[in-house]
Amino acid sequence: MNTALWILVTILSVTLFIFLVVGIVLLVKLVAFTKEARKVVVQGQGIAEKADDIVDNVRDMTTVGGLVKHFVNAYTETEVEKNAKPAKAKAKKKGTKNERTEEKRK
Repeated sequence: MNTALWILVTILSVTLFIFLVVGIVLLVKLVAFTKEARKVVVQGQGIAEKADDIVDNVRDMTTVGGLVKHFVNAYTETEVEKNAKPAKAKAKKKGTKNERTEEKRK
């Protein structure tokens, strides 16, 4: 019976070893999977934030206040550009005293 016990112990030891190796491999795969899942979650959160920004922009553009704000901003930008162009032209036209005297000599 001593031989039968050794055979039984050997079979159980090999089975335990196989389960141990399979468990370690599965644990390593699980850790890699959780890292990938974390990346996907972070990317999903970024997409959700961008979608929220898009929704806010659409809401602002479709409400009366948002439309008025858009038109006022567009109007003020064009007015600023119109007023800035003559000022630049005057500044170019004036130049320095030496430049004006040289232009008169020509």
